[in-house]
Amino acid sequence: MKETILLFNLADKQTRRKVELALFPLKLRLRYIPKDQYNQPLGSLAGLGDVPPCEACYEGEELPDTMLVFAGLSDARLNQVLLALRRSKSGTFPYKAILTPTNQFWTAPECFAEIAREHELMHAETPMDQPTDPSVNLPKN
Repeated sequence: MKETILLFNLADKQTRRKVELALFPLKLRLRYIPKDQYNQPLGSLAGLGDVPPCEACYEGEELPDTMLVFAGLSDARLNQVLLALRRSKSGTFPYKAILTPTNQFWTAPECFAEIAREHELMHAETPMDQPTDPSVNLPKN
């Protein structure tokens, strides 16, 4: 599979240009996915032949934020991409995913919802009045 980045809801032209300039030297395939294709499986959008496309057009809401899906990148290449995006000052992209055997059949809204849920869990704060270490409540001998 050719190294591909699927870009969803990246409408701002200036941000788009910064992303393109940052990633051009890496010779990756960038695919800007229009909203009417959000019901297509991610694997199909990335060019996986064994993931069939969906016939219907998406008619739902736009994603709440930009989402990037990385397909066919090694860990080293992914790190290069993330570094290039950081250096480009194109903004932060908190909703990112790597195409996997599990999510290759998901649609963009399904993937976004899962990333948002995981993002919320990772950034949930522990209440200040509750200890984070369970040994804190152990009786002292």
